[in-house]
Amino acid sequence: MAKRFLVPLDHRSLAEPSMAIVADAARAAGGTVRLLHVAPVPGIVVTPDGRTVAYADQETSRIEAQHLDELRRFEPTFAGMAVEAVVRFGEPVEEILAESDSFGADVIVVMTTCRNGLTRTLLGSVAEQLVRKAGPVVMLLRPAADALGT
Repeated sequence: MAKRFLVPLDHRSLAEPSMAIVADAARAAGGTVRLLHVAPVPGIVVTPDGRTVAYADQETSRIEAQHLDELRRFEPTFAGMAVEAVVRFGEPVEEILAESDSFGADVIVVMTTCRNGLTRTLLGSVAEQLVRKAGPVVMLLRPAADALGT
């Protein structure tokens, strides 16, 4: 039975309705949940006139703190369970797979909008790439239609 649940999150509004499902599954298994956000690698922040406002390390710290705060808003859903929050920087699929290995995930739970058509064919989705490349089981959760605005 799965004990270590990795939950990469990108859009809070899409994830909120699905968090109860993840919590129930992890609680039933006596598992641990790690919430993950992957952000692009930040660079130097420069004003239009060329003045440096923030260096990459400062921007990294700011972005990490911001996303950790956002991830921690989900912690009440996992009351009484072991839950962790992590922010990584880089390409989403690579970083999710690296975090999965580091965490020893049994399941990667991915929220998906189930894109289809030409966009998916040309770009592929993060979820689709994870299904093809991940060692652990990948559980795809699609938010309700009202969360998608459809």
